[in-house]
Amino acid sequence: MRTIVTMTMNPAIDKSSSVGHVVAERKLYCNPPRFDPGGGGVNVCRAIKKLGGESMLLYPTGGQTGERLQQLLDREGIANLPFPIEGLIRESLVILEESSGQQYRFGMPGPEFQEQELERSLHALSAVEPSPDYLVASGSLPPGVPTDFYARVARVGKDRKAKVIIDVSGEALEEALKEGVYLIKPNVREFRELVGEDAKEESRIKAKALEIVESGRCEVLVISLGAAGALMVSEDFVEHILPPTVPIVSKVGAGDSMVAGIVLGLARDKPLRESVLFGVAAGAAAVMTPGTELCRKEDAERLFNDMVSGS
Repeated sequence: MRTIVTMTMNPAIDKSSSVGHVVAERKLYCNPPRFDPGGGGVNVCRAIKKLGGESMLLYPTGGQTGERLQQLLDREGIANLPFPIEGLIRESLVILEESSGQQYRFGMPGPEFQEQELERSLHALSAVEPSPDYLVASGSLPPGVPTDFYARVARVGKDRKAKVIIDVSGEALEEALKEGVYLIKPNVREFRELVGEDAKEESRIKAKALEIVESGRCEVLVISLGAAGALMVSEDFVEHILPPTVPIVSKVGAGDSMVAGIVLGLARDKPLRESVLFGVAAGAAAVMTPGTELCRKEDAERLFNDMVSGS
């Protein structure tokens, strides 16, 4: 299998629990919490592991929360390469209201970064061995990190001959596209923000996506459409991939699982379409699991086989 490096600048410790009812101004007694490593690139790396693959995680660590994050990653057998920062790694909270099945998700801001810490992260990326065939940069940028940072990451990745996959939104995505990357995976809301147009018809979304691909800003564009599946656009083909019907337990990590499935398929030298199908299957598998558990290999493979046989 080809080598994969995932990178995130805003990892987290995800705490998840549940309570019967969420009521304002009352002390609520939750069930025992679950702790998982979290954040965009972290979840991609974890999902790759759950799907039977391997990758290296590059991430910042600082303070007691940073130490705890590394312990959680080591517990899951995630190969990781931390670089030190002065700030504390953030925490997030997910609460399931059992009576309604609704989730309440609270994300905390990440640590402030200094310029020398950013340079340290890029140096760590340029020194990763073996050189990655695929580089996935995913997750929000914490305070102090300029919006062109993922463009700088893409430049380092391309210098190392890696195919760069970016899963971010807003100005950070716009800047990365100016540098040029292999694949991006916005959801439909993020895509509309990217193109500056509230495109609703699928034909219009396809047309705007093709404009981005034909401009050379990326080679492949996969737009997550939630329950409607995904739209895959490249110079060679455009296809709306319908997802399998599954029971929804938690939507946390579905997008990260989709990215993991796509890059793992590509790293296994599977064709692009097959890799995206596996990504959609992994994303669907993730919504079947509670809290922040992500996808399960057996679910993803079964759903993928069903999709292939039905296509």
